[in-house]
Amino acid sequence: QVQLVESGGGLVQAGGSLTLSCAVSGNIFSIPSMGWYRQAPGKQRELVASITGGSGGSTNYADSVKDRFTLSRNNTKNTVYLQMNSLTPEDTAVYYCNSRLRVGLRSSENVYWGQGTQVTVSS
Repeated sequence: QVQLVESGGGLVQAGGSLTLSCAVSGNIFSIPSMGWYRQAPGKQRELVASITGGSGGSTNYADSVKDRFTLSRNNTKNTVYLQMNSLTPEDTAVYYCNSRLRVGLRSSENVYWGQGTQVTVSS
């Protein structure tokens, strides 16, 4: 059974930093991509950042977090890390880990979600 375990959320003052991590566990064949989405109250869930698999995975960032957030991946540990700097109150949201993966050679790719971790940035 596949699980995405998130950690690192919390309360921080504007201008501060937080690092979120997400580890994928279970019977996994391959993980083509991993990333983070967020959902603020009253808003739709939106992509924050994603990274593809492989030794030199390519990253994709939302315009609102470029140059402030950095997504990295440890393929050995099936873990991604989202380093968030220069946080603003607009970054306040529940952050969800997302992974597109395959559980077997002949299985299709499916999307899995973590339970979410709250990030609150005070002004």
